[in-house]
Amino acid sequence: MKILFAAALFFSITFSNAQECSEAASKEAQKKLNAEYADPTTSPLTKTDIKTFKALDFYAVDLKYCVTAKIKRTPNEKPFYMATTTGRKAQYAKYGELSFTLNGKAFKLDVFQSTDLMKLEEYKDYLFLPFTDNTNGNGSYAGGRYIDMKMPKGETVQIDFNRSYNPYCAYNHDYSCPIPPSQNFLDTDIKAGVKAYKK
Repeated sequence: MKILFAAALFFSITFSNAQECSEAASKEAQKKLNAEYADPTTSPLTKTDIKTFKALDFYAVDLKYCVTAKIKRTPNEKPFYMATTTGRKAQYAKYGELSFTLNGKAFKLDVFQSTDLMKLEEYKDYLFLPFTDNTNGNGSYAGGRYIDMKMPKGETVQIDFNRSYNPYCAYNHDYSCPIPPSQNFLDTDIKAGVKAYKK
Protein backbone atom coordinates (compact mmCIF):
# COMPACT_ATOMS: atom_id res chain seq x y z
CA MET A 1 0.00 0.00 0.00
CA LYS A 2 3.00 2.30 0.39
CA ILE A 3 3.34 3.09 -3.31
CA LEU A 4 -0.42 3.51 -3.77
CA PHE A 5 -0.58 6.06 -0.97
CA ALA A 6 2.40 7.97 -2.34
CA ALA A 7 0.92 8.21 -5.83
CA ALA A 8 -2.43 9.36 -4.51
CA LEU A 9 -0.80 12.01 -2.35
CA PHE A 10 1.17 13.47 -5.23
CA PHE A 11 -1.86 13.51 -7.46
CA SER A 12 -3.88 15.43 -4.87
CA ILE A 13 -1.24 18.17 -4.91
CA THR A 14 -1.34 18.75 -8.67
CA PHE A 15 -4.87 17.69 -9.55
CA SER A 16 -6.57 21.13 -9.45
CA ASN A 17 -4.68 22.69 -12.36
CA ALA A 18 -3.08 19.62 -13.91
CA GLN A 19 -4.23 20.49 -17.42
CA GLU A 20 -3.49 24.20 -17.54
CA CYS A 21 -0.78 24.99 -20.10
CA SER A 22 1.35 27.96 -19.09
CA GLU A 23 4.89 28.59 -17.94
CA ALA A 24 3.62 29.82 -14.58
CA ALA A 25 1.49 26.70 -14.03
CA SER A 26 4.36 24.37 -14.95
CA LYS A 27 6.76 26.16 -12.61
CA GLU A 28 4.21 26.12 -9.81
CA ALA A 29 3.78 22.35 -10.22
CA GLN A 30 7.56 21.92 -10.07
CA LYS A 31 7.72 24.09 -6.96
CA LYS A 32 5.12 21.91 -5.26
CA LEU A 33 6.99 18.76 -6.29
CA ASN A 34 10.17 20.11 -4.70
CA ALA A 35 8.21 20.90 -1.54
CA GLU A 36 6.89 17.33 -1.40
CA TYR A 37 10.37 15.88 -1.76
CA ALA A 38 11.79 18.19 0.91
CA ASP A 39 9.10 17.16 3.43
CA PRO A 40 10.07 14.00 5.35
CA THR A 41 6.39 13.03 5.69
CA THR A 42 5.79 12.92 1.91
CA SER A 43 9.23 12.48 0.37
CA PRO A 44 10.23 9.24 -1.40
CA LEU A 45 13.89 10.02 -0.70
CA THR A 46 15.87 7.86 1.69
CA LYS A 47 16.52 9.24 5.16
CA THR A 48 20.14 9.82 4.17
CA ASP A 49 19.39 11.65 0.90
CA ILE A 50 16.70 13.91 2.33
CA LYS A 51 19.22 15.41 4.73
CA THR A 52 21.11 17.02 1.83
CA PHE A 53 18.21 17.51 -0.60
CA LYS A 54 17.81 21.02 -2.00
CA ALA A 55 15.83 20.67 -5.26
CA LEU A 56 15.13 18.32 -8.14
CA ASP A 57 16.85 18.98 -11.45
CA PHE A 58 14.36 20.01 -14.15
CA TYR A 59 14.68 20.75 -17.82
CA ALA A 60 13.87 24.39 -18.53
CA VAL A 61 10.13 24.88 -18.99
CA ASP A 62 9.37 24.81 -22.71
CA LEU A 63 5.75 25.18 -23.82
CA LYS A 64 6.37 23.28 -27.05
CA TYR A 65 6.18 20.25 -24.75
CA CYS A 66 2.67 21.19 -23.70
CA VAL A 67 0.52 19.65 -26.44
CA THR A 68 -3.16 19.29 -27.22
CA ALA A 69 -4.09 15.65 -27.79
CA LYS A 70 -7.21 14.08 -29.20
CA ILE A 71 -8.58 11.38 -26.95
CA LYS A 72 -10.20 8.17 -28.17
CA ARG A 73 -11.88 6.49 -25.21
CA THR A 74 -11.75 2.69 -24.99
CA PRO A 75 -14.50 1.85 -22.45
CA ASN A 76 -14.56 -1.91 -22.97
CA GLU A 77 -10.96 -2.61 -21.99
CA LYS A 78 -10.41 -5.36 -19.43
CA PRO A 79 -8.18 -4.68 -16.41
CA PHE A 80 -4.65 -6.05 -16.62
CA TYR A 81 -1.54 -6.20 -14.50
CA MET A 82 1.11 -3.69 -15.53
CA ALA A 83 4.67 -4.87 -14.99
CA THR A 84 6.45 -3.28 -12.04
CA THR A 85 10.03 -3.00 -10.80
CA THR A 86 9.28 -5.69 -8.20
CA GLY A 87 6.95 -8.66 -7.90
CA ARG A 88 4.10 -6.40 -6.79
CA LYS A 89 1.05 -6.50 -9.03
CA ALA A 90 -0.36 -3.17 -10.20
CA GLN A 91 -3.76 -3.45 -11.87
CA TYR A 92 -4.86 -0.91 -14.45
CA ALA A 93 -7.44 -0.55 -17.19
CA LYS A 94 -6.74 1.28 -20.42
CA TYR A 95 -8.91 4.41 -20.48
CA GLY A 96 -8.12 5.67 -23.93
CA GLU A 97 -5.61 6.67 -26.60
CA LEU A 98 -4.07 10.13 -26.86
CA SER A 99 -2.99 11.30 -30.33
CA PHE A 100 -0.87 14.39 -30.83
CA THR A 101 1.98 15.96 -32.79
CA LEU A 102 5.32 16.87 -31.22
CA ASN A 103 8.65 17.83 -32.75
CA GLY A 104 7.11 17.39 -36.19
CA LYS A 105 6.03 13.79 -35.56
CA ALA A 106 2.65 12.17 -34.88
CA PHE A 107 2.41 10.11 -31.71
CA LYS A 108 -0.08 8.02 -29.76
CA LEU A 109 0.03 7.15 -26.06
CA ASP A 110 -2.23 4.86 -24.07
CA VAL A 111 -3.55 6.40 -20.85
CA PHE A 112 -4.70 4.26 -17.93
CA GLN A 113 -6.83 4.15 -14.80
CA SER A 114 -5.74 2.45 -11.60
CA THR A 115 -8.38 -0.07 -10.58
CA ASP A 116 -7.58 0.72 -6.93
CA LEU A 117 -7.86 4.49 -7.22
CA MET A 118 -11.02 4.42 -9.34
CA LYS A 119 -12.83 2.99 -6.31
CA LEU A 120 -12.02 6.10 -4.26
CA GLU A 121 -14.32 9.08 -4.72
CA GLU A 122 -11.53 11.66 -4.58
CA TYR A 123 -9.49 9.84 -7.26
CA LYS A 124 -12.17 8.49 -9.59
CA ASP A 125 -11.11 11.01 -12.28
CA TYR A 126 -7.42 10.09 -11.98
CA LEU A 127 -5.57 9.08 -15.16
CA PHE A 128 -2.06 7.67 -15.30
CA LEU A 129 0.22 8.37 -18.28
CA PRO A 130 3.55 6.50 -18.16
CA PHE A 131 5.96 6.98 -21.07
CA THR A 132 9.51 6.53 -22.29
CA ASP A 133 11.47 8.58 -24.83
CA ASN A 134 14.94 9.02 -26.30
CA THR A 135 16.30 10.95 -23.31
CA ASN A 136 15.93 7.97 -20.96
CA GLY A 137 19.37 7.14 -19.62
CA ASN A 138 20.74 10.23 -21.36
CA GLY A 139 19.45 13.11 -19.29
CA SER A 140 16.25 11.66 -17.85
CA TYR A 141 15.63 8.59 -15.70
CA ALA A 142 16.38 5.38 -17.60
CA GLY A 143 13.12 3.72 -16.57
CA GLY A 144 10.81 6.37 -18.04
CA ARG A 145 8.56 8.95 -16.43
CA TYR A 146 4.94 9.58 -15.45
CA ILE A 147 2.31 12.28 -15.89
CA ASP A 148 -0.84 12.52 -13.75
CA MET A 149 -3.98 13.71 -15.50
CA LYS A 150 -7.66 14.33 -14.96
CA MET A 151 -10.33 12.79 -17.17
CA PRO A 152 -11.25 15.32 -19.86
CA LYS A 153 -14.87 16.26 -20.44
CA GLY A 154 -14.42 16.90 -24.16
CA GLU A 155 -12.59 15.24 -27.02
CA THR A 156 -9.20 16.83 -26.37
CA VAL A 157 -6.83 17.07 -23.43
CA GLN A 158 -3.62 18.96 -22.79
CA ILE A 159 -0.48 16.97 -21.96
CA ASP A 160 2.17 19.03 -20.19
CA PHE A 161 5.44 17.10 -20.34
CA ASN A 162 6.99 19.86 -18.23
CA ARG A 163 5.15 18.16 -15.34
CA SER A 164 6.51 14.69 -16.01
CA TYR A 165 8.15 13.17 -12.94
CA ASN A 166 10.24 10.15 -12.07
CA PRO A 167 8.87 6.99 -10.45
CA TYR A 168 9.59 6.90 -6.74
CA CYS A 169 11.88 3.90 -7.25
CA ALA A 170 14.28 6.26 -9.06
CA TYR A 171 15.07 7.63 -5.59
CA ASN A 172 14.45 4.73 -3.25
CA HIS A 173 14.51 0.99 -3.99
CA ASP A 174 11.98 0.35 -1.24
CA TYR A 175 9.29 1.42 -3.71
CA SER A 176 7.68 -0.67 -6.41
CA CYS A 177 6.86 1.24 -9.60
CA PRO A 178 4.85 0.46 -12.75
CA ILE A 179 7.02 0.12 -15.85
CA PRO A 180 5.78 2.14 -18.85
CA PRO A 181 4.34 -0.26 -21.46
CA SER A 182 6.37 -0.67 -24.65
CA GLN A 183 3.67 0.98 -26.78
CA ASN A 184 4.16 4.21 -24.82
CA PHE A 185 7.62 4.85 -26.22
CA LEU A 186 8.01 8.24 -27.92
CA ASP A 187 10.70 8.19 -30.59
CA THR A 188 11.83 11.75 -29.86
CA ASP A 189 13.62 13.72 -27.14
CA ILE A 190 11.28 14.91 -24.39
CA LYS A 191 13.54 17.55 -22.84
CA ALA A 192 10.95 18.58 -20.28
CA GLY A 193 10.07 17.69 -16.72
CA VAL A 194 12.31 16.08 -14.13
CA LYS A 195 15.80 14.96 -15.10
CA ALA A 196 17.60 11.90 -13.78
CA TYR A 197 18.29 12.06 -10.05
CA LYS A 198 21.86 12.80 -9.02
CA LYS A 199 22.81 12.68 -5.36
